[in-house]
Amino acid sequence: MMTIDSVFQSAAFEDAIRNPANPTHLMVIKPANRRVRIFTGDVLLADTENALRVLEIGRSVYDPVIYVPEADLKCDFDSLEKSTHCPIKGDASYIAFEGEELGWIYTSPIETSQKLANHYAFWPNKVRFIEGT
Repeated sequence: MMTIDSVFQSAAFEDAIRNPANPTHLMVIKPANRRVRIFTGDVLLADTENALRVLEIGRSVYDPVIYVPEADLKCDFDSLEKSTHCPIKGDASYIAFEGEELGWIYTSPIETSQKLANHYAFWPNKVRFIEGT
Protein backbone atom coordinates (compact mmCIF):
# COMPACT_ATOMS: atom_id res chain seq x y z
CA MET A 1 0.00 0.00 0.00
CA MET A 2 1.39 3.39 -1.00
CA THR A 3 1.37 6.04 1.72
CA ILE A 4 1.85 9.79 1.37
CA ASP A 5 5.35 9.39 2.84
CA SER A 6 6.27 6.80 0.22
CA VAL A 7 4.97 9.10 -2.53
CA PHE A 8 7.15 11.98 -1.25
CA GLN A 9 10.14 9.61 -1.21
CA SER A 10 9.48 8.33 -4.74
CA ALA A 11 11.69 9.06 -7.76
CA ALA A 12 9.21 11.72 -8.92
CA PHE A 13 10.31 13.89 -5.99
CA GLU A 14 13.99 12.93 -6.03
CA ASP A 15 15.10 16.45 -7.03
CA ALA A 16 12.49 18.22 -4.92
CA ILE A 17 13.45 21.26 -2.88
CA ARG A 18 12.08 20.74 0.60
CA ASN A 19 11.23 23.00 3.49
CA PRO A 20 13.57 21.88 6.31
CA ALA A 21 10.88 22.70 8.88
CA ASN A 22 8.19 20.76 6.99
CA PRO A 23 9.36 18.02 4.57
CA THR A 24 5.86 17.71 3.07
CA HIS A 25 6.21 21.30 1.78
CA LEU A 26 8.24 20.89 -1.40
CA MET A 27 8.64 22.00 -4.97
CA VAL A 28 10.07 20.64 -8.18
CA ILE A 29 11.53 22.99 -10.82
CA LYS A 30 11.51 21.70 -14.39
CA PRO A 31 12.15 23.34 -17.76
CA ALA A 32 8.90 23.98 -19.63
CA ASN A 33 10.54 22.63 -22.82
CA ARG A 34 8.35 24.69 -25.12
CA ARG A 35 7.76 28.25 -26.17
CA VAL A 36 5.72 30.29 -23.70
CA ARG A 37 4.12 33.64 -24.45
CA ILE A 38 2.35 35.71 -21.81
CA PHE A 39 -0.16 38.47 -22.60
CA THR A 40 -2.28 40.97 -20.75
CA GLY A 41 -5.01 41.90 -23.19
CA ASP A 42 -3.21 42.30 -26.51
CA VAL A 43 0.11 43.32 -24.90
CA LEU A 44 2.90 40.75 -25.08
CA LEU A 45 4.59 40.67 -21.67
CA ALA A 46 7.04 37.82 -22.30
CA ASP A 47 8.12 35.43 -25.04
CA THR A 48 10.53 32.67 -24.09
CA GLU A 49 11.79 29.21 -24.84
CA ASN A 50 13.55 29.12 -21.45
CA ALA A 51 10.61 29.09 -19.04
CA LEU A 52 10.65 27.05 -15.87
CA ARG A 53 7.62 25.21 -14.53
CA VAL A 54 7.34 25.02 -10.74
CA LEU A 55 5.21 22.33 -9.14
CA GLU A 56 4.68 22.99 -5.42
CA ILE A 57 2.98 21.09 -2.64
CA GLY A 58 2.39 22.93 0.62
CA ARG A 59 -0.90 23.53 2.42
CA SER A 60 -2.38 22.02 -0.75
CA VAL A 61 -1.25 20.97 -4.21
CA TYR A 62 -0.80 24.29 -6.01
CA ASP A 63 -1.38 24.86 -9.69
CA PRO A 64 1.89 24.78 -11.67
CA VAL A 65 3.51 28.19 -12.09
CA ILE A 66 5.52 29.33 -15.11
CA TYR A 67 8.64 31.43 -14.39
CA VAL A 68 10.11 33.51 -17.23
CA PRO A 69 13.71 34.77 -17.39
CA GLU A 70 14.04 38.53 -17.09
CA ALA A 71 15.87 38.63 -20.44
CA ASP A 72 12.71 37.41 -22.20
CA LEU A 73 10.37 40.13 -20.94
CA LYS A 74 8.96 42.36 -23.67
CA CYS A 75 7.92 45.36 -21.55
CA ASP A 76 8.86 47.21 -18.39
CA PHE A 77 7.19 46.58 -15.05
CA ASP A 78 6.79 48.79 -12.01
CA SER A 79 7.94 47.54 -8.61
CA LEU A 80 5.33 47.47 -5.88
CA GLU A 81 5.84 48.10 -2.17
CA LYS A 82 4.84 44.52 -1.41
CA SER A 83 6.82 41.44 -0.49
CA THR A 84 6.16 37.98 0.89
CA HIS A 85 8.37 35.17 2.16
CA CYS A 86 8.32 31.50 1.16
CA PRO A 87 10.47 29.11 3.21
CA ILE A 88 11.58 27.21 0.09
CA LYS A 89 11.94 30.12 -2.34
CA GLY A 90 12.81 33.19 -0.29
CA ASP A 91 11.50 36.76 -0.50
CA ALA A 92 9.27 37.69 -3.43
CA SER A 93 8.89 41.22 -4.75
CA TYR A 94 5.74 42.13 -6.65
CA ILE A 95 5.35 43.85 -10.01
CA ALA A 96 2.68 45.80 -11.85
CA PHE A 97 1.99 46.75 -15.43
CA GLU A 98 -0.03 49.90 -16.11
CA GLY A 99 -1.00 50.07 -12.43
CA GLU A 100 -2.24 46.49 -12.06
CA GLU A 101 -0.35 43.91 -9.99
CA LEU A 102 0.44 41.05 -12.36
CA GLY A 103 3.11 38.94 -10.72
CA TRP A 104 6.25 38.53 -8.68
CA ILE A 105 9.99 37.90 -8.85
CA TYR A 106 12.61 36.31 -6.60
CA THR A 107 15.69 38.49 -7.16
CA SER A 108 17.66 36.75 -4.41
CA PRO A 109 16.06 33.36 -3.74
CA ILE A 110 17.43 31.08 -1.06
CA GLU A 111 20.40 28.90 -2.01
CA THR A 112 18.41 25.81 -3.00
CA SER A 113 16.10 27.82 -5.30
CA GLN A 114 18.72 29.74 -7.29
CA LYS A 115 17.22 28.50 -10.58
CA LEU A 116 14.39 30.99 -9.94
CA ALA A 117 16.68 34.02 -9.60
CA ASN A 118 15.51 36.88 -11.82
CA HIS A 119 12.62 34.88 -13.22
CA TYR A 120 9.15 36.44 -13.28
CA ALA A 121 5.90 34.65 -12.46
CA PHE A 122 2.43 35.95 -13.28
CA TRP A 123 -1.00 35.53 -11.71
CA PRO A 124 -2.85 33.14 -14.05
CA ASN A 125 -6.17 34.94 -13.55
CA LYS A 126 -4.64 38.25 -14.75
CA VAL A 127 -2.70 37.14 -17.83
CA ARG A 128 -3.08 34.76 -20.75
CA PHE A 129 -0.49 32.03 -21.36
CA ILE A 130 0.12 30.46 -24.75
CA GLU A 131 2.31 27.38 -24.72
CA GLY A 132 3.77 25.95 -27.88
CA THR A 133 4.13 27.54 -31.29
